[in-house]
Amino acid sequence: MSVRVQAWGIIAAVLSDTDPAGAAVRQRLSDSLDENPGVPERALLEYLLEARRSDANTAETIESVRQMRLAPPVLPPKLAEQLDAIRSASRISALLENHMLMTAFQPIYGLEGKAVVGVEALSRFVSDDGATAELWFAEAEAVGLGANLEFSALGSAAAAARDLPGSLYVSLNISPTSCMDPRLPELFEHIELPIDRVVLELTEDIPEEEYLQFISALNPLREKGLRIAVDDTHTGAGALSRMIHLRPDFLKVGRNVIGDVDKDGVQRALAACLVDFTDQIGITLVAEGIETVGELKVLTELGISAGQGYLLGRPSVRPEDWANWNTRLDVDGLERHLASPGE
Repeated sequence: MSVRVQAWGIIAAVLSDTDPAGAAVRQRLSDSLDENPGVPERALLEYLLEARRSDANTAETIESVRQMRLAPPVLPPKLAEQLDAIRSASRISALLENHMLMTAFQPIYGLEGKAVVGVEALSRFVSDDGATAELWFAEAEAVGLGANLEFSALGSAAAAARDLPGSLYVSLNISPTSCMDPRLPELFEHIELPIDRVVLELTEDIPEEEYLQFISALNPLREKGLRIAVDDTHTGAGALSRMIHLRPDFLKVGRNVIGDVDKDGVQRALAACLVDFTDQIGITLVAEGIETVGELKVLTELGISAGQGYLLGRPSVRPEDWANWNTRLDVDGLERHLASPGE
């Protein structure tokens, strides 16, 4: 059941009540409907918020809101869940309408050439509740707006990429479901970022029953220069068995592979095996989450192609930072660089 249908059900149940004691409540809800024609979920949410703000000390309002949330004879079952869904949909819709979304870029270094070769785009949300990007995307997915938010993030990142050095590729996080959305090829027709600079980084596993559809949807774009990355930090997304059919351009490995690689022989052996594997099948291996100079030096010695992490550069929303990412990486002077004020 959609959020809009749920909202109409709640509103109809409240307005159909004939108890004289609730007349004022029903009138306020009716007024809210008049102010938001055709958008019942917003009318209901604004009514609830206004009622709590303006009449917080009025016993009638408190009792009415309590009854709306709890009274089985008046309201449909699972009212709390319905109201939560309406609030979430309203929050996400407001975020999309008001463009409350920013893009941070984190540099990706080529470890052999010691220079920045690309960036990963990370979403940042303008809100006062401190919610992380993961929570925003999860909330949007729960109310059926996940794809809308993903495409808004993709568009924001593509627009921000105009301020990046032209030599850098741009890795955009995307779900397999959105890869099969017809809006994806349309996106590349309307953005200024050339498709051969784009890497789509899969954020989750591809359902078995959708695998062939996924391949068919992306092949025309890959023929135009689009590249694909799988990330083993997401459950199943980097399964080695899928490499044979998907043939991604990048394999990204995280702390589960490279953490303490300079101290743990087993971790070092695992990283070395992955270097050999990706070399043989022609995939670029990227180490994520590099945190120490020791890890960086060992990964470089093993021949890992590229790396990113707080040691090499934190995500930034500042174009002046992005402009400096075409400089070389001084590994020997890295500790001194990190100790500099403001870094």
